[in-house]
Amino acid sequence: MRNESIRLDGTLYNRSNLEQLHFTDEPEDSWRNVIYHFLQNWFDDSDFILAHTSGSTGKPKSIQLPKQSMLNSARMTNQFFGLDASCVALLCLPASYIAGKMMLVRAMVGCFNLVAVEPSANPFENLRTFVDFTAITPYQLFHSAESLRKASVHKIIVGGSPVTSKLEQLSKNIPSELYETYGMTETCSHIALRQFNGNDKSDCFTILDGISIRLDERGCLVIKAPHLLTDEIQTNDVVELIGRDSFHWLGRADSAINSGGIKIHPEQVEKKLEGIIPFGYFISSVPDEVLENKVVLVIESETYSPEQEELLKSQLENLLGKYELPKQIFYIPRFVYSSGNKVLRKETLDECK
Repeated sequence: MRNESIRLDGTLYNRSNLEQLHFTDEPEDSWRNVIYHFLQNWFDDSDFILAHTSGSTGKPKSIQLPKQSMLNSARMTNQFFGLDASCVALLCLPASYIAGKMMLVRAMVGCFNLVAVEPSANPFENLRTFVDFTAITPYQLFHSAESLRKASVHKIIVGGSPVTSKLEQLSKNIPSELYETYGMTETCSHIALRQFNGNDKSDCFTILDGISIRLDERGCLVIKAPHLLTDEIQTNDVVELIGRDSFHWLGRADSAINSGGIKIHPEQVEKKLEGIIPFGYFISSVPDEVLENKVVLVIESETYSPEQEELLKSQLENLLGKYELPKQIFYIPRFVYSSGNKVLRKETLDECK
């Protein structure tokens, strides 16, 4: 049964009054009109919603998501967090991406009030109401940490990119329960969660009820999720299974570097470097005649002085194994970003060469 109404900012909308959400004096791609167009598509007779992947691992692509799968996913999240008609949730992500779309579907399924605000780096700065649940990105969490120490927000899911150790440290004194999500557009948002603050803090993801997981021959995660109405979903995420329902995320198979016959996961190297580089950075590789691929470090900064680079190289030698150690350092004033504010590594590295 498809949900045909939603309570937004205290007003109940359905097919009959949905036009009230159409702001004709704003561009059609304004944050409010994107919400309107999603609901317009949701209330139509199609069984599918058009969604777009973020482009963080390649070119963005369009996919058709069954509305029933989105409803099933929303029910799982609402059940896990105890969300019902008595709750208030906050939408502060663009409804053009799956995370924002699923907040709208959760509100429809749970019959709770959804307060919508313009997506920004700190959506909690002027928040004047208690919020039971919301979803944000790591970028928003970084810029909102101080506001969240004062705001009344019960539970927050954080997704879109990995939560770093630095961000975990920054979140220590935030009273809200904070959960890192694991999922993708194809799974209609998350299928696993990891609380990273408070007494129940964990270092591994735990799958939601009804989900099962296994590894393929590459050590990549394979997801069986009956609510998605599909066969198994094959990922490119290399993980370490912890029992039957938990896992550590190690990195992506398609970003792994084969250097001299040694496999290196850039994400694990980057984690070791947290705190020593005060700028954006990532680990990648370039072709090498001897090693096949050599590890390189790319920093979002003007070129370091010789003294600064010598100090950095000394720190790298202390923190990294000999195979992980970058053989070259590239500097670029600004990384190349996707429309979803994710670093496009290949395009950025191409500009460095």
